Amino acid sequence: MQDQELNFEGVERQPLRAFTEKAYLDYSMYVILDRALPSIGDGLKPVQRRIIYAMSELGLSAASKHKKSARTVGDVIGKFHPHGDSACYEAMVLMAQPFAYRYPIVDGQGNWGSQDDPKSFAAMRYTEAKLTAYADVLLGELAHGTADWTANFDGTLEEPLILPARLPNLLLNGTSGIAVGMATDIPPHNLREVAAACMQLLEDPEASTAVLMKHIKGPDLPTGAEIISPRADLKAIYESGTGSFKARATYRAEDGNVVITAFPHQVSPARVQEQIAEQMRAKKLPMLEDVRDESDHENPVRLVLVPRSNRVDLTEVMNHLFATTDLERNYRVNLNIIGLDGRPRVLGLKAILSDWLTFRIATVRRRLEHRLEKVSRRLHILEGLLAVYLNLDEVIRIIRHEDEPKPVLMKRFALSEEQTEEILNTRLRHLARLEEMKIREEQKTLAAERSDIEALLASETRLKRLVAAEIRADADKHGDDRRTRIIEREAAQAIDETALIANEPVTVVLSSGGWVRAAKGHDIDPRSLSYKSGDAYQALAHGRSLQQAVFLDSTGRTYCLPAHSLPSARGQGEPLSGRLNPPDGAKFVGVILGEPEDLWLIASDAGYGFVTRLQDMITDRRAGKTLLNVPQHALALPPARVPGEDALVAVLSSEGKLLVFPVRDVPQMPRGKGNKLYDIPGKKVAAREEFVAGLAVVAPRGSLEVWTAEKKRVLGWADLKEYRGERAHRGALLPRGWPRTGIERLEALAPPQS
Repeated sequence: MQDQELNFEGVERQPLRAFTEKAYLDYSMYVILDRALPSIGDGLKPVQRRIIYAMSELGLSAASKHKKSARTVGDVIGKFHPHGDSACYEAMVLMAQPFAYRYPIVDGQGNWGSQDDPKSFAAMRYTEAKLTAYADVLLGELAHGTADWTANFDGTLEEPLILPARLPNLLLNGTSGIAVGMATDIPPHNLREVAAACMQLLEDPEASTAVLMKHIKGPDLPTGAEIISPRADLKAIYESGTGSFKARATYRAEDGNVVITAFPHQVSPARVQEQIAEQMRAKKLPMLEDVRDESDHENPVRLVLVPRSNRVDLTEVMNHLFATTDLERNYRVNLNIIGLDGRPRVLGLKAILSDWLTFRIATVRRRLEHRLEKVSRRLHILEGLLAVYLNLDEVIRIIRHEDEPKPVLMKRFALSEEQTEEILNTRLRHLARLEEMKIREEQKTLAAERSDIEALLASETRLKRLVAAEIRADADKHGDDRRTRIIEREAAQAIDETALIANEPVTVVLSSGGWVRAAKGHDIDPRSLSYKSGDAYQALAHGRSLQQAVFLDSTGRTYCLPAHSLPSARGQGEPLSGRLNPPDGAKFVGVILGEPEDLWLIASDAGYGFVTRLQDMITDRRAGKTLLNVPQHALALPPARVPGEDALVAVLSSEGKLLVFPVRDVPQMPRGKGNKLYDIPGKKVAAREEFVAGLAVVAPRGSLEVWTAEKKRVLGWADLKEYRGERAHRGALLPRGWPRTGIERLEALAPPQS
């Protein structure tokens, strides 16, 4: 099949691959060139350019009255930009927000959003707008033959392709956009600094980026604050056109409080206040007592942080907040623009300024040529008028007596058609001696102007001096001082969470339903606590608040949560399933607190187990990690702490048989199934006919508690000798009269204090 053909109905046919490829490429180029990326000439995207031009056509200059925004948006989308009114209005709002644009182009009246919520602006039917004085930098020369024009979307009007900007607006206001396969992020800069760099480059086209950075120190954000990135990082950005820099809020100490006076660009003070309050509620900022917003008309930005005492290190607190909130932000830079050749490119600072100066010099040349043409045409007209005044009576006679005076005048006085038309359109009252003097004076002035323009056009040096002088004049008129300080600082570090929490003894209590809570101290009776209906005490662990609480579930997986983050034992706690993701059907069987090198015996009720260190159980995954490989039809048992190598392991089966053997006979492993601790036939395990009912590790001279539903029984150290045997054997029956079924668990009691 050919790539393109016509069928018998006259319908074009082509392969789907070719059609989709062309359609996507066309769409991509449209988004890149006509939507997302700015032009180097005026630094505007098409929608912004059309808004500004439409406002100028409506007469909304800085000296005029405000007009409803809906009128402007209607003109823009009806004449030049056939897209949604909300997107168009949002682009207009952005150019009016002083916290978004370094040099706003639109002067808004009404609610145009706030730094807290830039999207909170009122609807366009409520707001009014006109252009700012700065807009004249973009529009001032539009009528002087400096712009190329193109038809609008329906071919009924014309619009400028590029506005004849007198300053590099691309760098002054910056922009951001996402196209297809590329994006742009250009930060705003200070007008005076950019103008100085342009003049430097006009004088010395070979000036390096380092030389230009003597003028342009770095980005100048509308909201002030400070840039803390090293100068070397900024230089790398300006040389390559890509990179990132950090900006942070500024603050001062006032009456023992911290007062934040400026936020980084695009940061919401309300959001920062919320972030700080969240940390205070989570007890991660115990050194702060209060945070309040005292912003008003006199102080647009004033966020006050109140410390708990005058001993609090305010610098340390602010460094922590810089690291954990939006008070410090990272900004990406990608100087991706549409160049003079109409192609998108990533350029460095020098390339941008050089290309813009090429554009500006060409624009000034076009302006001068346009003016020269007008001056020459006027001088030509004046020459014809002077011929009239020198032969006034003859001219009047020809006009009075000739039916077609125009060709007669042209032949008699060697006039052009344009000169003759002007003579015939001259009123009688202008045919006076005084008018002749005015013409000669105008002729003299215009002749001098023509000579000056021709001299400028003939000299590249004089043309550059004119461009530099105009840039300097605009910088004096519209420029201001730098708002963003550039101070190289170390990256902020958050305060170690453990430094914010008291290291105190805690008891973690786990219920059979998987609910957990923590109480201060080690003298808690877990059975006296309140439990939800159907729930009961399962296990506890003593430790410190800065330790990790390790939870073991019935499938042999371990999970970790900071002990200090657990809910208070004053209530009934919270379910672990809300913060962890155990497998379906798994139940939590035990909890561990201790030091990383502590040893614990981990086993399944199938009779297999091993000794492992606490640090091998630690994980930061919500789904936990597999520690014990539990055989099929078996469950993990509560972990038992190993107090020393002379301790004894006590294993009690569901048939009432107890086996005691040295803990040193159990292998130490980081994970796995372990070795056989008690001999249970596999068939009985699979049928759950016999299993390990309890397991404990008893320290020398300690004792063993055997718990049933009704009561507990105690076996002393001497009694345990009767049940000594070798690991993986069957053990001996409990004493006559002891319950041999319904055993709930074994607990080891520490030896009495000597």
